[in-house]
Amino acid sequence: MGAMMASITSELLFFLPFILLALLTFYTTNAAKCHGAHRRWLRPTKKKRPNLPPGSSGWPFVGETFAYLRPHPAISVGRFMEQHVARYGKIYRSSLFGERTVVSADAGLNRYILQNEGRLFECSYPRSIGGILGKWSMLVLVGDAHREMRAISLNFLSSVRLRAVLLPEVERHTLLVLRSWPPADGAFSAQHEAKKFTFNLMAKNIMSMDPGEEETERLRLEYITFMKGVVSAPLNFPGTAYWKALKSRASILGVIERKMEDRLEKMSKENSSVEEDDLLGWALKQSNLSKEQILDLLLSLLFAGHETSSMALALAIFFLEGCPKAVQELREEHLEIARRQRQRGESKLNWEDYKEMVFTQCVINETLRLGNVVRFLHRKVIRDVHYNGYDIPRGWKILPVLAAVHLDSSLYEDPNQFNPWRWKGNVPSSFMPYGGGPRLCAGSELAKLEMAIFLHHLVLNFRWELAEPDQAFVYPFVDFPKGLPIRVQRIASEGPTVLTESTPMSS
Repeated sequence: MGAMMASITSELLFFLPFILLALLTFYTTNAAKCHGAHRRWLRPTKKKRPNLPPGSSGWPFVGETFAYLRPHPAISVGRFMEQHVARYGKIYRSSLFGERTVVSADAGLNRYILQNEGRLFECSYPRSIGGILGKWSMLVLVGDAHREMRAISLNFLSSVRLRAVLLPEVERHTLLVLRSWPPADGAFSAQHEAKKFTFNLMAKNIMSMDPGEEETERLRLEYITFMKGVVSAPLNFPGTAYWKALKSRASILGVIERKMEDRLEKMSKENSSVEEDDLLGWALKQSNLSKEQILDLLLSLLFAGHETSSMALALAIFFLEGCPKAVQELREEHLEIARRQRQRGESKLNWEDYKEMVFTQCVINETLRLGNVVRFLHRKVIRDVHYNGYDIPRGWKILPVLAAVHLDSSLYEDPNQFNPWRWKGNVPSSFMPYGGGPRLCAGSELAKLEMAIFLHHLVLNFRWELAEPDQAFVYPFVDFPKGLPIRVQRIASEGPTVLTESTPMSS
């Protein structure tokens, strides 16, 4: 417990300089504007005063940011949200990150926000995120630029490619990771293994980089440093996490740029187009993107396709370890799929097998609902909005908190309990683990495919238990303080694929 609390404390302190710098910068550069706007709100006018949601502005300058970012278990919304919803309701105002903000724990408003992207609301992440991911990252782009980048990603991740190319690749990388696990007794980090799995998969499909190669490992290490800077204080001087992340960004972009130059050189020499084996080749052939746009696109998809998927997979391993009944039903489903494979004389999963993983999808949905890898989204109000009796002025920030809806007891019975059987029916419209509207995650289908294929081979070949207590915390990103240490025991697989050294790893 002491180690966990120390980790939590260090993570909180990690955010303090970022918050202070952001808030002081905002209020220094916008003091006059804020003061004038404040006086306009206060002085009597003929215009009707807006009916703002109830709430509190907290302390001067910092508002309620510290309390909002206080670490808490991932299967809860935290004390801040609990207290504010109890006092003000599911829609309330606050002062967060130096800006006047409306926070929404309301399913209807969250859906309204996401469906009206570009009309009433606009994506608005902290400027430091764009500094790390790049100005052409899909996470920070808006309008036509975002639509163009998203269309390229959707075409690359089409259902045809999912079936023919990505499913075999996901299975190959799954087996590669599981084969490396110790046979018994040895404890290892399940979170690390999940990250290794998703990173290698994305590196292969983005730039055709094979796992285990020296260049791939160097890129993975650079990426670890890069990730630490995404959520760090934007202090750009030697030694800071942000400074190191910018250096790693330059190194990662250098790798991507060299890969791009090699492809273009081959095209020039062979007088032929680039094969669409990976996203780099796809972007060079199928788009008119500039070099800078392609670099940021590949970097941001490596980030988006790796980080959230790996955490969702680690959460599934954690939740299932505490629910033997779910593991048993999951194993029975996959044993039946394996028997059908054996009957048709095949050793690899196909799309029909994947579509038969019905209870597996229930497990995935429940993992995403309870774990909430994406806790909330950053949006800005671009036109005055009137919703449910409240006025939300243009220029305000608005945070749709997805986790608060997914853990709402009025929508989900016993919301803090892992219960995959709740999904044996229609999926409610309040369930939005991948966002929604025009900015619905382009990789959502790939993410679900990754989890399903990994769980298939996991339950057929292993039993597992926690090597020591651990649980996911929100910092505000979701993370296991100890890395989710587990021990595994191999079991006799009844499937056509057995995890032995002779298992073929070629696609």
